[in-house]
Parts: sequence; C-alpha cells; structure tokens
Amino acid sequence: MADPFRPYDVAVVGAGPAGLAAALALAAAGASVALVAPDTRGDDWRTAALFGSSVDFLDRMGLIPALTPVAAPLRTMRLVDATDRLIRAPEVEFHAREIGRDLFGYNIANRDIVAVLATAIAGRGDKVTRFAASLRRLDIATDVATLQLDDGQALAARLVVGADGRASRVRASAGITVTSWRYPQTALVANLEHSAPHDDTSTEFHTETGPFTLVPFGPGRSSLVCVERPRVVERMMTQPDAVLAADLERRAHSLLGAFRLVSPRQSWPMSAFKADRLAGPRTVLIGEAAHGFPPLGAQGLNLTLRDVAGLASIVGECLGQGDDPGDRAAIDRFVAARTGDVAGRVFGVDLLNRSLLSDALPVQVLRSFGLGLARRLPPLRRLMLREGMRA
Repeated sequence: MADPFRPYDVAVVGAGPAGLAAALALAAAGASVALVAPDTRGDDWRTAALFGSSVDFLDRMGLIPALTPVAAPLRTMRLVDATDRLIRAPEVEFHAREIGRDLFGYNIANRDIVAVLATAIAGRGDKVTRFAASLRRLDIATDVATLQLDDGQALAARLVVGADGRASRVRASAGITVTSWRYPQTALVANLEHSAPHDDTSTEFHTETGPFTLVPFGPGRSSLVCVERPRVVERMMTQPDAVLAADLERRAHSLLGAFRLVSPRQSWPMSAFKADRLAGPRTVLIGEAAHGFPPLGAQGLNLTLRDVAGLASIVGECLGQGDDPGDRAAIDRFVAARTGDVAGRVFGVDLLNRSLLSDALPVQVLRSFGLGLARRLPPLRRLMLREGMRA
C-alpha cells in the first residue's frame, strides 16, 4: 500500500487520453506523478483528428514516431453545405500548403492513442506510478489531498488533476458544478471502406440535422461521424450493414464511391457542458472533466491537449522554483491561462451547431457570407487556417 503521508507532486485521475497525456507531460516537467487509471476496454471505435499545436505537443513528448504508423495524414479540409435551404454557403477547401505546411495533422483511433500513451508511461516508472484502480473518495486539506482508491490503497498529492471524464468524481469531490445542455441530435460513429480515394481530404457536410463528416483513416478508409435526429440514428443502428452503407453513400453524394462498414457502429447522444470553475482547492480539471461539446471541427482532444500543455508548463515552473504546484497561486495561473480558450471553444462550437439546426434566413445569410469571404479572400483563409491549426 502506498504511504499516504509521502505526497506525490501530482495525482492524475483518468484512464483516457487526457489522463495519460497529463501524467506523461507532468513527469516530463519534473513532477512525481501518481496516475489513478484502471485498465480500459478497447471497444471505442471513435477517432480523433489532431492538428497543429497537438501534433507539436506530441512531437515534443517523443510520441510522433509511435503514432504515425497508425495515423492517417490530413492535408485538405473540405466544407460542403449539403442543406436544401434557400441560401446555401459555397463549398470551401483549405489546403495545408497555403500556410507552408505539408499537412494539417493526423486522424488516429482513440484506442491507438491510449495504447501509445500507456506504453510511454510504462517507460517512465522513475516518475509515474500507475494505480490500476478507480477513485473512491477524495479528501482535500489545506496542504495536501488524500485519495482513497477502490482497491483499498491510499495516496496523497499536493495537486489533483481531474481527467476522469464527463462524470468526473474529482469535479464532484471539489464541489464544482457544471452548466450543461442537450441537443436534439445523436451521433452515429463507424469506420468505412470506400471505392474512391480520399486524397488525404477530410470532408464535413453541413446538413439540417448536423454535420456528416468523413475523415481519412488509412488508404481507402475513412472514419464517419453522422449527426442526425435521435429516432433516425435508432433506425440506422438496426439496419443491415449493406442497407446502412448504401444510405451513408447517398448522404456523401457518392463522393468516395461505394461504402462498406468495417467496424461496429456506435451512437452517442449529443450534449455540451462547461464546468463553472476549472479548479478548486488543490484541484484542477482538464479534458472532458472540464468541457464537452458536439463533434464539430475536431475540437475536443485538441482543446484537451492544450489543457495538458498549459498545466505541465505551470507545474514545471513551480517545481523549478521550489514552489508548491497545488497552492492557490499556481492554480490561479492555470485558471487564468485556460479560461478564455475553453469558454471560446465551447461557445464557438455551440454557435456553429445551432446555426446548422436553424432555419432562420438571417442565419443562412451569415453562414453563406462568412464562408464566401473565406473562399475569396486569401488573408482571411490563412487566418482561419492558422486558428484551425491551433484547434
């Protein structure tokens, strides 16, 4: 049993990409890390498109060589207005070469990201101690936090990082509330083979019910996110593979030829939330413990990795100066550094999703005008591309 009276610098709670990346980055910053992360199942078929700053962060961590063999490069981003509304936005393509890059980033299966991060953590036994258990109770005192685990072990840390998802126990223990809302949408997720090449191009069709997105996932393959009305997705979940594949090909306007499903299909009700505070005493929140939103523009994991990078920088500076990484000053720095980015992304994705669902003519005009400008004005295109690379 760990000695709860010899605190780690940081305890990270979470077994997903957020928790594993945080443990690795904090160890690289010089912290002694307790990672509370039970083994996870490999039945998540979702993928994550990682762009600019996320790729750079993972490269600094030495992980890109292990990720590229299981990653698909993304060189072009295509937006298509596939609505039947009176005013439609023009089709727009963005190319990585426009900002002097070979590619925007990579599309990688969540399970592969987790596997690569877990292997890297196993090689950092000098700085990271992994506890294959779940958090049962968190007690926060003035100078230390104590974590009781469901296998009977206990440990102490000066700072606790909640990376334990939307139902975060760390967040609840710290008394942090959330503001949340639901959308009349459900996402169907699957992986497809197709007869026409994708040419490293990700295509996002904007429909009246939400985005229909095809992201390269290897030669002749793409990962799909189809956002629809819940009752429609319920029906799609029960259709024979051939029937569903034909329906998806129709929705994609046969852009990639004939489809064939190559994974189980999964469905995810669409909702969004933001923690009302990003931190509490000796506690900070990152990833989906702090924010969550619909799958538009590949924002989720990219925002999470910016949380991780920002936190690791602050903790590293504190330790380098002999300061306590869990004291009020350090936590206030994290909150100040991350609040604007988190709030802006949550608001932006919510606004975009609601604009897709709206039949209001002024909304149609604004969407069409904005994308039209992006298509015609190179400086605006480059600004949008650079902001997207930070996604």
